[in-house]
Amino acid sequence: MFRKILVPIDAAEPTLAELGVFLAAQLTALSDGAVRMIHVFPEIPYSFQEFLPPHVGPEREKAVVSLFEDLAKKANIPEGRFTHILRTGAAYDEVLTEAEEWGADLIIIGSHNPSMSTYLLGSNAQKIVRHANCSVLVVRPHKEHPGAVSWLTPPFAS
Repeated sequence: MFRKILVPIDAAEPTLAELGVFLAAQLTALSDGAVRMIHVFPEIPYSFQEFLPPHVGPEREKAVVSLFEDLAKKANIPEGRFTHILRTGAAYDEVLTEAEEWGADLIIIGSHNPSMSTYLLGSNAQKIVRHANCSVLVVRPHKEHPGAVSWLTPPFAS
């Protein structure tokens, strides 16, 4: 069973991760496990940092945490079984580091449908699948109903 599931979230495309959050909620409900969401902010070059207003960083972080809480609430994840973390750096590298440090049993990552650019340049999901030391589940939105989520098991009982 998967007791610790890490779900990377791209705040720019939260619908891509929504299915992963629902699946994580269902799988951890079966094992009394925990879900941790992670968002990785890209590194801002030092030469540009002086041009950013000081309130931008905290506002950005607050928006992502709010997104995490909304996703957890939608998926009906109890507070005691949900945590989140914000990191800065290369997305795939930070996700893999967090999975190792937290001891994740599974990473559930949303991904676009493959395209030629993905095959040539690679993607974060591809790098995570290739280099993770735990199981990885890649989920894609339904083609016919992009926002549709179906339950495998009943939601958590309160």
